[in-house]
Order: sequence, then C-alpha cells, then structure tokens
Amino acid sequence: MPDSQHSNPKSDIEIAQAAAMRPIGDIAAEKLGIAAEHLEPYGHYKAKISLDYIKTLTEKPDGKLILVTAITPTPAGEGKTTTTVGLGDGLNRAGKKAMICLREPSLGPCFGVKGGAAGGGYAQVVPMEDINLHFTGDIHAITTANNLLAALIDNHIYWGNDLGFDQRRITWRRALDMNDRALRQINNSLGGILNGFPREDGFDITVASEVMAIFCLARDLKDLQTRLGNIIVGYTRERTPIRAHQLKGQGPMAALLKDALAPNLVQTLEHNPAFIHGGPFANIAHGCNSVLATTTALKLCDYVVTEAGFGADLGAEKFFDIKCRKAGLKPDCVVLVATIRALKMHGGVAKEDLKSENVEALSAGMANLEKHIQNIDRFGVPSLVAINTFSADTKAEVDAVIARCKALGIEAIPSDHWGNGGEGAEDLARGVLRVIDEKPSNFTLLYPDDMPLWDKIRTVAESVYGADVVVADKRVRDQIANLQDTGFGHYPVCMAKTQYSFSADPSLKGAPVDFAVPIREVRVSAGAEFLVVVCGDIMTMPGLPRVPAANSISVDDQGKIVGLF
Repeated sequence: MPDSQHSNPKSDIEIAQAAAMRPIGDIAAEKLGIAAEHLEPYGHYKAKISLDYIKTLTEKPDGKLILVTAITPTPAGEGKTTTTVGLGDGLNRAGKKAMICLREPSLGPCFGVKGGAAGGGYAQVVPMEDINLHFTGDIHAITTANNLLAALIDNHIYWGNDLGFDQRRITWRRALDMNDRALRQINNSLGGILNGFPREDGFDITVASEVMAIFCLARDLKDLQTRLGNIIVGYTRERTPIRAHQLKGQGPMAALLKDALAPNLVQTLEHNPAFIHGGPFANIAHGCNSVLATTTALKLCDYVVTEAGFGADLGAEKFFDIKCRKAGLKPDCVVLVATIRALKMHGGVAKEDLKSENVEALSAGMANLEKHIQNIDRFGVPSLVAINTFSADTKAEVDAVIARCKALGIEAIPSDHWGNGGEGAEDLARGVLRVIDEKPSNFTLLYPDDMPLWDKIRTVAESVYGADVVVADKRVRDQIANLQDTGFGHYPVCMAKTQYSFSADPSLKGAPVDFAVPIREVRVSAGAEFLVVVCGDIMTMPGLPRVPAANSISVDDQGKIVGLF
C-alpha cells in the first residue's frame, strides 16, 4: 500500500499553516474567470462573490454535479470532506475544470468532539483556521437573525400581544453556535415586570435553526426574505399559526443576512477554487451547503463536487429529497466513501484492534456499505465507492472490498488523497469521469410531493433505514394528521436522528434489521418548507464531551493557533 493517513508525522494544522496560499483574486480570475470588481475580499485569501455578478450567469449551461457521501460514521473516521477536496483536486489534475462546494463548519464540533470540516492531510481547503473558526461571519449573522426574531416575539407580547400569542405555544427557539447542554431548556424573562412575562424557552445550535435551512435553500435575496416571513413562530389559543411577517421580522432579518448570502470563495492546498457556504447539520437539519453556492459553481465549472453530511441514509437522502427537490438539481454521480477501518468496526472490531488484518470482520461490516449502495440505487444516480486508504490497510482487505463491490456491479477505487493530495485521487477522478460518461443518471425522488406526510416518514424509515415500523404516540400522530389537513402535506420530511446507525439507536452498527423508529416530535419549518421529524433521543442542542477538543486549543507566543486538528 502507498503511504497514507497517519504515516505522515505532520498534523492537519501544520500542513495547512505551511501552505503557500495564492491571493484569492488570482484564483477567481485564473480558475473561474471572475474579475476583481465582482469580489468582496475578506483579507487576502477569502472573498465573497457578488450577488449581482451571480445574476449574470443565468444563461450559462450547467456542469456535472457529483455528490460525495459515506457509510455510517464510526469513531474510526471516514474522511468524506477530505475525499471531496481530494476528488476536486484530482479532477483538475486530470485536465478538467472543477471546483468543490462544502458546508461551513460549526464552532460546536470544533470545540467539542468531531473536529473540523476543512478536509485533512494534503486534501484540505485553506485558510484552515479561519474556515474552522469565525470565517466570514455567516454563522454569526444567522445566529443574530434567529435571535432577533425571538426578541421580536417577546417584545410583541410585552407591549400588549395584539397577535394573541398563546405563550404555551411559542415554537420559535433561540440559537447559539456552540454545544451547550445547559441551554436546551431554560426559563426566560425572570426578574420582574420590566423584563416581560416569564415562560419556558430553549436553545438549538445555530446549524439546526430554521434560519440556517432557509439561508441554504434561498435562491436570492427576494426568496430569502419571503421564506423568512413565512416562518411559523407560534400559535394563538385557537391554534392559528402566527408567522414572522406578522411581526415584520423578515425585513430586519434579511438585512442581517444580506452580505452573508453571497457565497464564500477559498482555495484548496493545490490552489483550486472552493465554495464554502452554509452549514446545516445532517443529523438534525438537512445537511447540505447552500443552493446558491452549488448553482453558481455549476455555472462556473464543468464539474462540481459537493458533499452531504454523515452517512448516505441522512446526508444523501436529504440532499436528494430536500435540496435537489427544492432547487431542481439533478446529480450525475455519487461517490460513496468507506474506509477499511470503519468497515471493520461495523463488523464488530474494537477501535484499538483496527490495525490488525481482519478480513472476516471486514466482510461482516460490508453489510453497511451494501445497504448504502442499495439506497443510492433507489434514486437512479450511478455511483462508485472510494476506499479512503490508511497506512494499516492490507492488500487482502482492500481486495476484499473491491471484489465485493464488483459482485454488486459497482467499482471500488482506493484513493490516497490524504497523503498525496490530488495526485493520490487521480484514479478516483478518472473513475468518476468514466461513470458519468458511461452511465447516464436517471435521478428520481424517493417520494412524490403529494404522498401523505405519515407515508413519507414511513417510506424513509422503511426504505432507507430498513426499519420494520415507525412508532409515534397519539399526540404526534394527531399533530401529523393536523399538518396534513392544514396545508403542509406537500412538504418533504427532514428526519432528525442519530448519525451512528441506520436505526435511531446509535449502538446498532452494520445494517440492523427488525427495529422500530420512534418519532418524538415534529417541527414545522414553514420558511424552509419541510417538516423536521425528531427521532429517538437526538438532541437539537448537542453537549460537550467529558474532555472537549477545546482543552487542546490555544495560541502560542507568536500568535499561531495550536491544537486545532
């Protein structure tokens, strides 16, 4: 096996900090043909693309759209973002005009447990520290817009409540871009009459906010403002919905988001262009970068590589059934990322034993990969498997994955982009090009708009997850029936569940069978135009682990960030 992950002594941040970046204006001009006057620079190496310039691209033909997704995540890691970056670099090395589209990292996981979202090794986007910390301030703007609406609600109630809010039925929650379990449920407006009327409230992490979902689905400023106005923030005692436009909230919220809506342009270590814009989580939101970034990239390049969060059961399903449905996108190819390490974990191997060859466990864990392949096939998009290689992988293990995939009629290609950047991903890039040329996409959605809501939920749970049954108490079933009867039946469903299993139980690895998916609650995202279906114990405000990643992050005497990946 070639050198690969963990055989290189440099950390991700050391590699990124040693990179010789080029001015972002040069990248825009030389790679995308965008003149300097259409850029809004954020320093030397980051810039936003003018929304006015984006409007001029309407008549240009679209390039090919490639989705990168993965098997069910494990602590061993899969490297989906790293593969996205490496594939983009590999396509450029193969002589194609290509760029990548990624989500913006949330501060929560960066200081919590997951790590960053800028790739790794020699397949990274830079400036890595900026991207993983405050970047261009988009997520802060979304947080502020979310909390402005919360303030408008409580202020309206304080000054007489002309809209008739039932304070027991206020549904709009506050947001913070940090894992903070203490804020999941709170009491606010304490301290006397001047502070308003006390009530129960709570926080979600910003990337789970409906404002983030709206931000990522909006086609332009007008669409953004309309969607913001359609947000349902609460109900009257007669259970009539109250929307943000009744509070005149859409205007000031759009003003806060106006600059953020322009896509962010950065570069890979190999000086290829990358859009990083919007960042909803895939386990509790819809998990895709902004529609505006993706559609703009398709006008600028022949090949666009994007990713969808976590495993294909969450990220890819939502990419297809929500993002593609809403934006009219038609993906041409899916790259399903797997690692030998993760497949062995799905086969029952403990993390500390992963360096030992174990073809038997690997074969058992392949059930997870096979289920994801079957799920992608349901959408009619051709696919291939990227084996993201590690230095401990053996030839026998890699050959076993290739052979198993071949028997399923799908190609599996080892790729060493972590260790060798675009050069290590050239075989993968050429494989993707073969798939696109030889297997035309026949993209189809999992369910039609007019399927009843309960049947949509059941279709995802049974067809994609492999569940036997969906379980919900009478309160939840009545709520779904009411939503069906009151004009929301055409919405797609956004399933909020654990990323660590096809089921709602994170301990069930591989491809479990004979399980139920319990529905805890349903939230209406009327601006984003989907329903969030909360399954099992999933939390919309994560907590920090016993030893958070924040404990290792600091700044040295020269002002350089250390400990960040």
